[in-house]
Amino acid sequence: MVEKHKTRIGRVINNRMDKTVVVAVNTLKRFPKYRKTITWATKYQVHDEKNECRIGDVVKIMETRPLSRHKHWRVVEIITRGEVAEIKPQEIT
Repeated sequence: MVEKHKTRIGRVINNRMDKTVVVAVNTLKRFPKYRKTITWATKYQVHDEKNECRIGDVVKIMETRPLSRHKHWRVVEIITRGEVAEIKPQEIT
């Protein structure tokens, strides 16, 4: 089966916006001069219709029509939930 749209798997690093999350997708690239493999992170602003994603979640995203100036991707599914502890401001001091 040939997929029509590009898909990526990444980790949610920001969810402060309404119906938008920032997903970091890591890829391995070979540095040409030194032939060393480095991890390259690309950030995508992704549409999250139901505001379900939290920081640390691993999600699958798919390319879609332009939804705004920067949003061209949408969340397809949440693969795993992140293990981020919620800390209240009173607990810090």
